[in-house]
Amino acid sequence: MRDILVTLLVFAGLPFALQRPVVGGLMWVWISVMNPHTQGWGFATTFPFAQLIAATTLLSVLKSREKNTLAMTPISVTLMFFVLWMNITTPFALFPHAAFDQWSKVMKIMLMTFVVMMVVRKRDDVRKLIWVLVISLGYYGVKGGIFTIRSGGNDRVWGPLGTFIGDNNALALALIMTIPLMYYLMQDLPKRWMRQLMLASMALCALAALGSYSRGGVLAIVAMLAFMWKKSRHKLAGAALLTLLVPLALLFMPQQWSARMDTITEYHADQSAMGRLNAWEMAYNLAKDRFFGGGYAMYEPMTFAMYAPNPADVHAAHSIYFQAMGEHGFIGLGLYLLLGFFTWRSAAWIVRHSRGHADLQWAGSLAAMIQASLIGFAVGGAFLSLLYWDVPYYLMAAIMATRAAVQAHPGVRTTRLSQIRHPAATRAATVESGQIPRRRPEV
Repeated sequence: MRDILVTLLVFAGLPFALQRPVVGGLMWVWISVMNPHTQGWGFATTFPFAQLIAATTLLSVLKSREKNTLAMTPISVTLMFFVLWMNITTPFALFPHAAFDQWSKVMKIMLMTFVVMMVVRKRDDVRKLIWVLVISLGYYGVKGGIFTIRSGGNDRVWGPLGTFIGDNNALALALIMTIPLMYYLMQDLPKRWMRQLMLASMALCALAALGSYSRGGVLAIVAMLAFMWKKSRHKLAGAALLTLLVPLALLFMPQQWSARMDTITEYHADQSAMGRLNAWEMAYNLAKDRFFGGGYAMYEPMTFAMYAPNPADVHAAHSIYFQAMGEHGFIGLGLYLLLGFFTWRSAAWIVRHSRGHADLQWAGSLAAMIQASLIGFAVGGAFLSLLYWDVPYYLMAAIMATRAAVQAHPGVRTTRLSQIRHPAATRAATVESGQIPRRRPEV
């Protein structure tokens, strides 16, 4: 039944995707983030839905009369350089054949990321993108939260097998990043029962994150909640709510959960933590020795024998930062950090310039909540190999389109000639505001 449902949804959406590229882009986000076919039991688990949606979307972009151009912003340009650098480092990989397989997967993700950046342009597109992300990840949060309640927190919550978030730690991070996005959507829901339902979903996502037994997830949720509290306009009420709910959630979890969390301060005695440290030092030593890094799929006994303090303890990177460093060298790490910096800076620009404009309140709220999500990712990602997970890149697309909408607003003054406007977003914002764009004076 699930296989049939997923198949019907995909094939029903393809004609709309062929007509409008943004529909195809949103379908791609849904299929790549939620992986709904993994919830089936039959033919849908191996059917190439992603390839079908990607091909339809690319065809739609080519035939569309809409100007789906990629805005040259600091975010998109830095991502281009990062992708280019990954293509340069791959021929120098330690294990070329295995590296090529991973390179193929990563390039498909990056190609469709650029497509999403091209087709998500207006406020309505951004809102739909956030809804797709919330539904795709919130499904596992609500499901996992209910499972945690039913099991009394004694069983771990896992994500869909064979996906980026299949691991319990990765799922916890994904759900933590979803909570601020849910909060943003909740503010605009028209009915009280809708807001209450979204609030319940946020609570279930938090419970599911705790039920994953992820220590990195706990650190990420603390960082994310602290940032959300700092950005809140009702700090006293927020502090009172956290003081009430957090102890209740912690008391609900069993003793074995508390025992695992206690190992955060006793990492020297934890084999998993020491394995991470060993992998991190290996990546650092490798990057010092090899300018282009070790390339994709470098986590093999031979690599650890050459660069790790403990050659017998072979682990994956377990850190987005050391993954970038180990696989693509210090330049790769620098480009990745620069990408995060420009994304954060653009979000801060949106928050700052949307103040005082009631019709831009949505933009400031969204940018602040995306910042909260990225704080969670920056902290939790320090312990996970999620360098190529696509959700942070989709949030970058949302920031790009939102900044373009704010820049196009007639009440926002831009003082720098280098600030780049998205042409389509500019026209859309002008039409929606009912104003005629000014012509440049003839010389």
